[in-house]
Amino acid sequence: MKPFHYAVLSLLMSGVMATTYAQESTEIIFHKSHEPKKQNAPFSDAVQAGNTFYLAGQIGMDQATRTLVGGGVQAETEQAIKNIADVLAQHEMTLDNVVKCTVILSDISDFAAFNEIYTQYFTKKPARTTFAASGIAANGKVEIDVIAVK
Repeated sequence: MKPFHYAVLSLLMSGVMATTYAQESTEIIFHKSHEPKKQNAPFSDAVQAGNTFYLAGQIGMDQATRTLVGGGVQAETEQAIKNIADVLAQHEMTLDNVVKCTVILSDISDFAAFNEIYTQYFTKKPARTTFAASGIAANGKVEIDVIAVK
């Protein structure tokens, strides 16, 4: 082989080895909930892969009473975002660390009312997907999940 071929082969092999090492060294941590009443839930509030955190969806539930807050989609949106902020705080992050949101509304006609509250909290404008679906947990009007980077 010519020296040029050896150089290219060496470069390719070092890239493969670096990629393999990066994939093997990423620890995945399934964090328990900070809420005592959610300790036995069949899911994690947050799963950490490296410096990326994947949060479980939050609805407008008051964690102290385990009931939906009254007041419709705007009140539920505000509570869901507060619940997200609480989970992020457990990992020394804020809403500013959020890079992606997925929003599920029970009724797409609530989109504008939802946005009035959402835009007050997510001022950095993370990427977002919003859609409507029936059957949100606890008959909620909104569920939000996020991805955050620390």
